[in-house]
Amino acid sequence: MSDTECEILQQLRNTPQIFARLVSSDETGLKLQKCLRDEFPADLVRAALTVHELRAKATAKFSRADRMWFDTKGLEQSTAEAVALHKAQRFTGNVYDFCCGIGSDAIALARNGCNVAAADLSTACCLLTQWNAECFEVPDRIETAVVDVTAIEDRSTLLHVDPDRRPTGRRVRRVEDCVPGLEQLQQWAGEFPGGAIKLSPASNFGGKFPDSEIELISLDGECREATVWFGDLAGDAPFRATVLPSGESIAAEPLSAWTNVGELGPWLYDPDPTVVRSGLVDVLAERLGLRRLDDAEEYLTGDVLVDSPFVRPFEVVENLPNNQREIRQAFRRHPAQQVEIKCRHIPIQAEAVRRKLPLEGTDPAVLVFTRQSGKARAVLCRRP
Repeated sequence: MSDTECEILQQLRNTPQIFARLVSSDETGLKLQKCLRDEFPADLVRAALTVHELRAKATAKFSRADRMWFDTKGLEQSTAEAVALHKAQRFTGNVYDFCCGIGSDAIALARNGCNVAAADLSTACCLLTQWNAECFEVPDRIETAVVDVTAIEDRSTLLHVDPDRRPTGRRVRRVEDCVPGLEQLQQWAGEFPGGAIKLSPASNFGGKFPDSEIELISLDGECREATVWFGDLAGDAPFRATVLPSGESIAAEPLSAWTNVGELGPWLYDPDPTVVRSGLVDVLAERLGLRRLDDAEEYLTGDVLVDSPFVRPFEVVENLPNNQREIRQAFRRHPAQQVEIKCRHIPIQAEAVRRKLPLEGTDPAVLVFTRQSGKARAVLCRRP
């Protein structure tokens, strides 16, 4: 964001009436823009419309989104409030927040009682962090600095760092391609007394950070983040899976458990993506008394209904060959109005399958394509 764009944001913050007009107006689209431009400068209107749109999108992430300040990249890369607050529970005292972005992690740390030094190379990011800290009533606990974080020499505090995963505008998955990159992140992990590195759950974090704990965090069933805990903040187990909003965790060495492969029972279970990404499927199955359907599948099965935030249960209606004719016949025996199609490792074109099904009933159904003892099968299920 340029200095000119920062100046426009400052003007926008000093013109709250433009947002009042946006909220109260009955007009939409071009008519709304014309009405606003009759009252305010065009560049201010464009900026207001952008912030207004981003606030609407941000309601899924933040409880006070309607008054926060965003730019597009900052919102996309920001940590959801629930995830940030979960991470902040491990921190105490003084904390550096490198690459602070719009300030979501810095604010969560401050809300947890920490004193935060938030640093970013972007003037706009530091500005947005300050304003958003005011939204959450913690401005006194956060100091911002526009600085190259690699030039900061102090190593006396804990560290949180969120490297840029879109340094060229496109999302990168390799830790080596983030900014700062892998070498710098590894160096910090060895120099600071403890802290956390935020990475994409799809990144190649495995084996990159020895003696650390990697926590996969999901929110409402979506895997949001891989957090590398190092130094004093790392747990004893190398991997952890945490599900929010319940906050429950399992932590273990993935190879510490081995689950038998067995026949499909009355219940099929889909593990939370954090369990899959952390490699803790066998650990979870052992703890819940479940079994795998196949060595190469993460779907689990059992004989009784298990209540756990780490799995979604499906009641088995029919276990079918992976054959379109037999699947269609099953849907005639068990009429459904709509069907959710799930698969992990079997290549399926869900829409093509759905179009061929006789959906003439009244209830929803679930069709799961999965390997069972080496063979591709289709399991007709319903949610309990």
